[in-house]
Amino acid sequence: MQDLIKQIVDMDRKAREITEAAQLEKVNSEKEILSSREQIRNDYLERARKRIALNEPTERAAAEADWNEKEKKNAQISEKLDELYSTKGDEWVSTIVARVTGE
Repeated sequence: MQDLIKQIVDMDRKAREITEAAQLEKVNSEKEILSSREQIRNDYLERARKRIALNEPTERAAAEADWNEKEKKNAQISEKLDELYSTKGDEWVSTIVARVTGE
């Protein structure tokens, strides 16, 4: 009977040791996963920063070219409006004054 109790106690102790080892392994695995996740995130951010740094000059040049094109177009429109005003300005002023005064 004494042997049977001793076996049960030994089996219980071994089961507890196995459970503790499994719990410790679980905690270590979770820490490792968190560390790995953080490392992957940092690597991704670093690659993204490098891509941004590489693409910045190209994007800046494209934006500058687009700005210059729009500025050129605006200058052309402004020039056309100035020409139109120089030819029709007096007529417009007379028409506006006549409409405002009711003549």
